[in-house]
Amino acid sequence: MTTTNEQTNQSTPTAALSAAGVSIWLDDLSRERLNSGSLQKLIDEKNVVGVTTNPSIFAAALSKGESYAEQVSELAKQGADVEKAVFEITTEDVARAADLFKPIADATKGIDGRVSIEVDPRLAADADKTSDMAQQLSKKIGRDNVHIKIPATVEGLDSITATIAEGISVNVTLIFSLERYRAVINAYLNGLEQAKEKGLKLAGIHSVASFFVSRVDSEIDKRLDAIGTPEAKALKGKAGVANARLAYQIYEELFSTERWQLLADAGALPQRPLWASTGVKDPAYPDTLYVTELVAPGVVNTMPEKTLDATFDHGDVTGDTITGRYEEANTVLDDLEKVGVSYNEVVDLLEREGVDKFVTSWSELLETVQTALDQAGKEN
Repeated sequence: MTTTNEQTNQSTPTAALSAAGVSIWLDDLSRERLNSGSLQKLIDEKNVVGVTTNPSIFAAALSKGESYAEQVSELAKQGADVEKAVFEITTEDVARAADLFKPIADATKGIDGRVSIEVDPRLAADADKTSDMAQQLSKKIGRDNVHIKIPATVEGLDSITATIAEGISVNVTLIFSLERYRAVINAYLNGLEQAKEKGLKLAGIHSVASFFVSRVDSEIDKRLDAIGTPEAKALKGKAGVANARLAYQIYEELFSTERWQLLADAGALPQRPLWASTGVKDPAYPDTLYVTELVAPGVVNTMPEKTLDATFDHGDVTGDTITGRYEEANTVLDDLEKVGVSYNEVVDLLEREGVDKFVTSWSELLETVQTALDQAGKEN
């Protein structure tokens, strides 16, 4: 099944990426993008077949504010508090984006054409509240081609299972470690098994697992520089790609088991790996590093627009760059341990920081909307 936009010029690097089995999603959304037609243009010209959002993205979009003024004014008239206002504003953007992508969702039987929205990150340590909010978001948006994003914290694993069991599609976010990734897949399979017991149609349940890439290099490179030996410096810029490649090996392994086959026979779809945090943070590295080095069938790469533009302009897509390179990837992680970098320490830190960053962005979002509500209240 092709997941590309077939109307797009097939001679571009993004078209080649799509033809190699990678679904290109944009890691950004704003009402300005929707109103201006810029998102539609990316669909038409650069093979974009989905969108992901997070608290940071909404905080940036709302800080500009002009496109939201009318809705904010109406919410202020209604006496909406800031939590209600954020819920209404973000779900409207996601619903509109889902409608825009519906033709792609229909053409790919829901594989692509999907839009993600995250639960309140302040709930990351509370499984029940996360599950409740996932259901609220799904019901409010009311579109089949939406993923509810749930962080892959230990507590989040139960929420993933519970949400999938209700037939709600999930984007599992903030995955850094291979061990946690195995647990995420297990949570997905548990949810599918429960959904099957309830008599739900498994073919309508979709999921992706968002494995973060560039942040791994940023943290590990910092430690390698501190160590300072030639052996350490030779490993810079290699950990993120190696970690993601080994995640794909796990994907291949766990979605070829007898347990999985029983679910697949009932109509279930595999949870696709999604490469997140694919913008290069070190200017010394190629700006398409986390795109062209992570090509394999059945994956998603969600890119900030800068990375998308770089890939479209000069991405060198040479086919599958993951399978068959697992021994090389394992060697990188082994060598990191040998020079004194603790993999487990790094991935644990990145998960904690990831949740904290989203909570900070959520707070900024609330502050921005509260200020807008206050101003609108004075004007009404």
